[in-house]
Amino acid sequence: MTRKIMSFSAAAALAVMANAAAAQDCSVKVGIVLPTSIDWGKPIAETALWVADMVNEAGGVDGCKVESILRDDQNDAKVGVDAAKALVDLDKVQLLIGAVGSGVTIPILTSVTVPAGVMQISCCSSSTRLTDLAAEGALKGLWFRTFATSQVQASVAAMVAKEAGYKKVTILYKNDDWGQDLGKLAADAFASAGIEVATSIAITDAQPSYRAEVTEAIGTAPEAVYLALYPKEGISVVREWLSLGGTTKMIGANSLKSDEFRDAVGMQYLAEFIGTDTSSPRTDSATGFVAAYEAKFGTAPTGPGLPNSFDATAISLLAYHAAGRDATGAEIAAKVPMVTDPTGTPVTADVAGIKQAMALLSEGKSVSWQGGTGAVAFDQFGDVSAPAVSWGFGEAGIDEKRYFTLEEVGAFITSMQ
Repeated sequence: MTRKIMSFSAAAALAVMANAAAAQDCSVKVGIVLPTSIDWGKPIAETALWVADMVNEAGGVDGCKVESILRDDQNDAKVGVDAAKALVDLDKVQLLIGAVGSGVTIPILTSVTVPAGVMQISCCSSSTRLTDLAAEGALKGLWFRTFATSQVQASVAAMVAKEAGYKKVTILYKNDDWGQDLGKLAADAFASAGIEVATSIAITDAQPSYRAEVTEAIGTAPEAVYLALYPKEGISVVREWLSLGGTTKMIGANSLKSDEFRDAVGMQYLAEFIGTDTSSPRTDSATGFVAAYEAKFGTAPTGPGLPNSFDATAISLLAYHAAGRDATGAEIAAKVPMVTDPTGTPVTADVAGIKQAMALLSEGKSVSWQGGTGAVAFDQFGDVSAPAVSWGFGEAGIDEKRYFTLEEVGAFITSMQ
């Protein structure tokens, strides 16, 4: 029996090697929809393409070269939906990686990928509306994300506000699916922490001025302001806020982790700014990702969503390999648990680990992907849990202020409930 098992394993390994040699003879198309025209979006896309290159180096998806077709969604729902439709209808992709903003991801899911039976995975969309849609059965098991829900950031915002001694805050949120969700969750979290929410105001894109909204917010006399905004409108709002005498005590979502925002607002006004973000756990795999990223790109992965993009791409491509080159989106999605099985063989986030995972998956065995965000595991709604950090702007980039363990975040969320 031992000889038979060894022979079977050897045969599977030889098959993977043979597939690697033949990887140039066929290809599988994979769609990627990300905001590459935005400063923080381009590195997210570059990370996804880097992983696809690693998979090709390891032998490709079921012996076929990954052909990554990248489209810029400009963080705009209409542009994103049009890009996704082209990838699904014309390029016939069965796997779509993206988008970043929940306000782009949700319409792509509901109007393009789910109706077409295409699997979709996101590095960064955090709206709890996605959990609700999955729970309702509307996503048909085709949806996954490697970024924790907005509840984590909202909770950490309340935790840092309480530690800073703030008693009264005003919330300014982006008027889309993501901002509405995060704004509401943050209001609940602040209230649970005993902090008064003076008012919560929606900020709509592309207005010539935000003076009316900012004047209303300042009129509530908050000690601090919470910003659930993206850099484009965030810059305009904060400039108005400061010009009208608003406080420099600001708490911001990870969407503001942007050189563009820092440079446009000015470091002299950001000394008291506290940002929030989910975080990779303090594990060897997360540390290894940072080192590998620095070696590849010559800079640290300080932008939002980079380890999440790495893991989303790797997990989905390994699931594609397990399902086979001719797999449907549903068949690819069905293999995701084999790649993220807590009881499976741990595999490292490098070419050698990808090769090992391919061999094991080809044998029908499960693996536990150990990536930039640790040992990834999805719940029944395609969600993950994560620890978090608070951060601030430094002259050379982003400075981490404090790390919040998964247990700390979980305890706060439980206390709210």
